[in-house]
Amino acid sequence: MKIFVVGASGLVGSNCLKHFSEMGWDVKGSYFSYPVEGTVFYNTLDPAHADNYDIAAWQPDVIVHCGALTHVDYCETNEQESYEKTVQSTKNIITLARTCNASIVYISTDYVFDGKDGPYKEDAAVNPISVYGRHKLEAEQLALAEIPGSLVLRVTNVYGNEIRGKNFIARIIDQCRNNQKLTLKLPYDQFASPTNAWDIARAMYLLLRDNKKGIYHIGGSDFMNRVELALRVLQYFPNALYDLIPVSTEKLKQPAARPLIGGFIKLKFSTAYPDFLFGTVDSYLLSQTTLNQ
Repeated sequence: MKIFVVGASGLVGSNCLKHFSEMGWDVKGSYFSYPVEGTVFYNTLDPAHADNYDIAAWQPDVIVHCGALTHVDYCETNEQESYEKTVQSTKNIITLARTCNASIVYISTDYVFDGKDGPYKEDAAVNPISVYGRHKLEAEQLALAEIPGSLVLRVTNVYGNEIRGKNFIARIIDQCRNNQKLTLKLPYDQFASPTNAWDIARAMYLLLRDNKKGIYHIGGSDFMNRVELALRVLQYFPNALYDLIPVSTEKLKQPAARPLIGGFIKLKFSTAYPDFLFGTVDSYLLSQTTLNQ
């Protein structure tokens, strides 16, 4: 199978590129603003860009769309840019997929829900409460409606190995290893299912291999709030210096509303793949601390 991964320099995309390659698939990946060895340039907002890799000539069977603007508060105050980088980019990928006769995998989020009744199954009523959530929902619906056979994977609180180490867990690990004092002001009322990007890649591989389509919720085995998540990481660094300040979401006064009780019940995926074992934050941290002993 030939797979093109858009956004392969990011967290989910880089793990997909690595896993699919290891499984023997013919896979290429693109970057936009952050070049990584082994990736090619592609600007989803300018399909006619002179430097774009000629994806259509390569003729992939599947285009995995991992490129995204994921800064939720930034999206709230920059609605047009959020639309362009989430919705318009997806429209352009849809046009490209038609040209290639390819299907699409779209990476979505639990922010398509309002967080009043989570964790969520795939058939739960969507009701995004932020610009980011509304645009992700619009993009996933476009992908499903316009390209038959496409997949939408909703994920949440993604962590794992990536070159830039931008994710929440990676940043804490990096600061602890560099003996930097952390100041963490975190909400105790926002719950989700932290998910390793490697598990997302492994799950996606199985779904593509078996020609699955539609919406699947992919989440880790943990369910916790942001304070618990930080403490889970910090317990692996007993000498870490930190101030941890638990607060309510209301007192944080974040520009974008958050779904407080998010996360997933991944019954649909687990029914199809009952022997698939999702990792935990602990299993990931154990692997990281073992590597650095």
